[in-house]
Amino acid sequence: MQLAKRFVDVGIFTNRIDEMRAFYGERVRLPYEELLPVGGGVRQYRYGLLGSVLKINHSRDPLPARIAGGYRMLSISDPRTPMPIPMQDPDGNDLELIPGGQRGVNQIEIHIGVTDEAAFEHFYADALNGERLAAGRFKLGETIISFRHDPAAVSASKSEPDVMASMRAVGMRYITIQVRDCDGEHRRLMSMGVWEGAAPLTLGKVARISMIRDPDGNFIEISQRASLTGPIPS
Repeated sequence: MQLAKRFVDVGIFTNRIDEMRAFYGERVRLPYEELLPVGGGVRQYRYGLLGSVLKINHSRDPLPARIAGGYRMLSISDPRTPMPIPMQDPDGNDLELIPGGQRGVNQIEIHIGVTDEAAFEHFYADALNGERLAAGRFKLGETIISFRHDPAAVSASKSEPDVMASMRAVGMRYITIQVRDCDGEHRRLMSMGVWEGAAPLTLGKVARISMIRDPDGNFIEISQRASLTGPIPS
């Protein structure tokens, strides 16, 4: 996988935008970057996250409650923190601030609760070409992805009537990997039998994106962003 950016972004959905902005902007002290309308009654507030972007998607329509398993916690390296500080945001998403370099985390670590650790080992090693650090722990660029079995985790159904609508629920719902060629990566992943979420589509002059799903059905956006790779091919 040819990365266009060595940091993985994190996408959250919420109905409580004022509380979430106060928490991440004032308490966690992440720098606000910009607001993007993304359609379907959703506006995306973007915060800098040590090279990654925290994308807080505010839905005007009520969202389903948090779903067990999946993207379950975010660890953020913070040189101002002398010891790990566990926290919960206003929606109950778990995160922690940890001293820089602790557990080898110099940027962020995304923690996933899964049904089948062996399937995720194969997925992150072979499909996403992650660097294996240890059992259940991989690096994509500078971002660490770790996973462990979670009895509460449930695999999504491949027969969902509206796949993309199912992504919208309270909580951490997807990650974004920035690549140099969205279509090429999508074809490669499909040829390996990876679960498709959505075929590639173009977002104006901003990006070319597709969606894939991990072995449990958690969403991963594959993005070719013009600001990183140059103009999007027509």
